[in-house]
Amino acid sequence: MSESQSIFNQKFSRRFFSLSLAFGGMAAHHSLANADDKVENANDHPLKPAIRHAQVCLDKINAIPGYECTFSKKEVVGNELVSQTMKMKVRHEPFSVYMFFLEPAKGREVIFVTGRNDNKLQVHETGLASLIGTLSLAPEDSRVMAENRYPITRAGLANMAQTVITQWQAECQFGETDVKYFEDAKVGDYKCRVIESSHPQPRKQFPYHMTRLWIEEKSGMAVRVQQFGFPKKKDTKPPVVEDYAFTAIKPEVRLTDRDFDTSNPGYNY
Repeated sequence: MSESQSIFNQKFSRRFFSLSLAFGGMAAHHSLANADDKVENANDHPLKPAIRHAQVCLDKINAIPGYECTFSKKEVVGNELVSQTMKMKVRHEPFSVYMFFLEPAKGREVIFVTGRNDNKLQVHETGLASLIGTLSLAPEDSRVMAENRYPITRAGLANMAQTVITQWQAECQFGETDVKYFEDAKVGDYKCRVIESSHPQPRKQFPYHMTRLWIEEKSGMAVRVQQFGFPKKKDTKPPVVEDYAFTAIKPEVRLTDRDFDTSNPGYNY
């Protein structure tokens, strides 16, 4: 089994998942909630504790200068489900990203550094396309967005967590929200807890039917987000719209300008 398959073939704890089915999804609500969450006003929106947990995750991510990782994603772009896996280096200040693609387009390299290269991506393709040399493309260039839902400026763990927080904050203005907590989920080798929010009916204020935020127990960082659309037919599974997972995270690495430079001798630019 490939690394990307192992990431997306996670297994919920059978015990908790079976209970959630048997009792309408009420199992394990206590797993992430702290004492303050339990004694809050009954009128408090169910997403508020989830937002607090997500904010703690974001704070932990922002506390590290940068990291290396493996990033796998599945996302709907246009009418197609695009899957990609890559090695990544991310530095928070200045925001910098290096990507080495594993599949597809194995060997493709992408560098982006805020404030450098006219704020454009430096892209090196493989095969015959590499003969063109390094391409300098705007983050939202149509050639880039043809296989991405979001520009590279929104890449990384911190942006992922912040996006979910912003979404949940907006949804706090409305009712029709159910929040569940699960334990013993897995993302690669990571043991995780999961916060799941869902809405019973399609509404214009709800971009997704269901959102799952996966929190790695040891580090406390959010390592995966899944977004599901509303089912088109009753009693059918909700379709995957976005699935982003980070594994093999190395927060102890020291990243320098060299890691985000096309002249790096370890790169193929």
